[in-house]
Order: sequence, then C-alpha cells, then structure tokens
Amino acid sequence: MLKASDRIFTNIYGFDSTALADARSRGDWDGTRDLIAKGRDWMVEEVKQSGLRGRGGAGFGTGMKWSFMPKQAGSRPHYLVINADEGEPGTCKDREILRHEPQKLIEGCLLAGFAMAAHTCYVYIRGEFRREAEAFQRALDEAYEAGLIGRDACGSGWDFDIHVHLGAGAYICGEETALLESLEGRKGQPRLKPPFPASVGLYGCPTTVNNVETIAVVPAILRRGSHWFASLGRPRNTGTKLFNISGHVNKPCTVEEEMGIPLKELIERHAGGVRGGWDNLLAVIPGGSSVPLIPRSVCDTVLMDFDSLRDAQTGLGTAAVMVMDRSTDIVRAIARLSRFYMHESCGQCTPCREGTGWMWRVLVRMAEGRARLDEIDVLQEVTRQVEGHTICALGDAAAWPIQGLIRHFRPELERRIREREAAAARQAA
Repeated sequence: MLKASDRIFTNIYGFDSTALADARSRGDWDGTRDLIAKGRDWMVEEVKQSGLRGRGGAGFGTGMKWSFMPKQAGSRPHYLVINADEGEPGTCKDREILRHEPQKLIEGCLLAGFAMAAHTCYVYIRGEFRREAEAFQRALDEAYEAGLIGRDACGSGWDFDIHVHLGAGAYICGEETALLESLEGRKGQPRLKPPFPASVGLYGCPTTVNNVETIAVVPAILRRGSHWFASLGRPRNTGTKLFNISGHVNKPCTVEEEMGIPLKELIERHAGGVRGGWDNLLAVIPGGSSVPLIPRSVCDTVLMDFDSLRDAQTGLGTAAVMVMDRSTDIVRAIARLSRFYMHESCGQCTPCREGTGWMWRVLVRMAEGRARLDEIDVLQEVTRQVEGHTICALGDAAAWPIQGLIRHFRPELERRIREREAAAARQAA
C-alpha cells in the first residue's frame, strides 16, 4: 500500500481549497525557480531516470519523448500541448486533477515547457468538462496574477503562457495528431506519421503532446528526485498512478496507489470489494474500455502495471478499472462498447469506418443468439483485419474488447447460438 508521505495528489477528492495559497501550503510551487535554474538537460535526464511512462494510455517513456524535441528553438517556436480530452469510457482521473489539483498541472506545464524550450502551452480540454475548465481557468488566473507564469515566470527569466482550449467532445481528438488538427481549427482526424509531432506538430512546429496526469507528477519528481519515484512500483513500471474503479463495486472511487498493486487488493482495499463478494466477480476491464477484459481467474493474481497486464493479454491503458459481477450480460456489455467505437470512428480509414459497424451488428446478433457458430471465427478474423491497419489506434481499441470476449467467453457465445437453434428446431417440429 502506498504510504501517505509518497502521495503526490493530496487533494484529489477536493476536501481542501484549490486556491493558490492553499495549494502552496500543500507543497506546490516550492522552489520552482531553483528547479528551472538547474537547466533543461538536468530536467530531461531526471524524468528519464524516474522511469515515468505516459499516463494517457500508451505508456511511452516521458523523458524519452521529451528528448525527441530539438535541443534549441530555431526559426520555428516549440509548443507543449496538454491532452485533457478525457473521453475513454470509465476514465475520470484527469478531470479530478483539473478540478482539485490544477496548480500541479500548471507548475508541471511550466517545468515541462522550459525543458523543451517551449514558451507556449495549450491545454486541450474535453468539451463536456465545462466546470473543470472553469476551475482550471480560475487557477490559471491566480498563477498569472502571482507571476508564477507569464512574463519572467517565477522570476526565472523564462516567459511562458498557457492557453485553455475546449474541444467539441469528439473521442478521436484524444489521439494526439487528431487533437492537433482540432486545435488548428480543422476536423479532428489523425495524421499520418511520420512526420511525428516532435518534428512537425502544432502549426508545423516542434510539439510534444502529454497527458494531464503525466505532466502533473513532474514537479514532484524534480523536487523529490528521480530515485524516489523510481523506488515506487516495479522495474519499468515505476511511481504512483491514479486508478478509477467503477461498476459493480461497493464504493466506486478514484485513488492514487503504487504501480504494481494487485488488482484484487486495489478493489477490496479502496472500492469496498465486489458487490456480493469476490466470488461474485465475472470479469474486469482493467484499463478503460479499449483494452481486453480479463476473467476472475486472471483477476485473482494479476498486478496493475503495464507489463503484468500485457502478459495477461490486456493492458493498463488509462487504469480505469471497470468491474462486472455475475449479473452482467457480458456479450451485451461488449456490444455496447462496440457501438461506442462505431459512433466515434472519424471514418478516415476504411477498416475502421466499415469494420466497427460490421463488428457491432454481428455482436448484437450474437447477444440474441441470432448467429451461426462459424461466425464467431469470422468475427475474430475481422478484428484482426481491423487491428493494426488504421492510421491511429481507434481500430485497435474497437477490436481488442471483442478479442477479449472471444478469448475468455467463447462458450457463452456458443451457448446462446445453440439454445436459439434448439428453440427454433422445437418450434419447427
């Protein structure tokens, strides 16, 4: 269990005020100018040594991503873009930071921007997060008034501005290049890569796109040292993480815990356990709706980190844990997620545009038993044709939940089909 002294987000539930003075009393903006004085190379190396991996889902090394930016700003300005377009079903961690810990994000933006020679940052917030955007803007105004950002930020000699931009609520804009397209005023559709944003990003300039949680933990890493962050969790899976626990649990919550905590301990310690007891557990989606589900037999022992969940043929994703007990119609649940991805596909890639709708329609028929047994294998093959054949990962996100369903609950699909066939045979007789 994570010690209280190691917690980064000490006001994640909003029990205390978010005013700047109170945030500073909790340790925010402590010695920020001194951190900047240590230089860009030191910052990037500290983040690398900490082992921090992106908290938005992909899990790419944050320090490594920063190092892709040009060392010095030339004729093209550098930009930092914060991805607060939190649209993954089951995920609600970034909105808590925007509401209750905004100064951590603002300070993290300044430090990350300086590390990448960026004078300007855009925070792209999901359009439905109106109250969260208002709370963040209030905190931003306070930071400007105190001279913490803006001209000569924190007295460091570095000019740094932050702009808030609200999206229109499109899930696809959570993909970094679609986000950049939307930020530039165009339809949110992913770009072909290469070129990558570090070379040609926002307005054709070097850009880094980071998740809210990723940037919000940077000040704590730089203040307390990379060795402290790396001592938490497991090798290659270091630090703390915000977990969302929802579904059939007694106390749904968002909680900060150490990476690598057992899934069973996470649910029972912080969410009050599964409704009806652990024996009533059917399956868990461990990382938001885009990762494959795992049955109870895997949930008993799996650890909540990138590598352990990858070995279990699923993923940590955004660490949004969705718990389903035995009352769940598992086929209809995955069909509902499949409909979401069909609706949110931008339509740019044929496999995604055509495949997501086809997969949803087949799953609806399977939920009702109106399918043939051989269609299960056809459905599996179609998911393989969609997966990895699109510009962005939405095709993968649509395919993986269905693959998890077939992998672990194929007998349930077969039972429904056989029962309907038997009923039709009896009626004909």
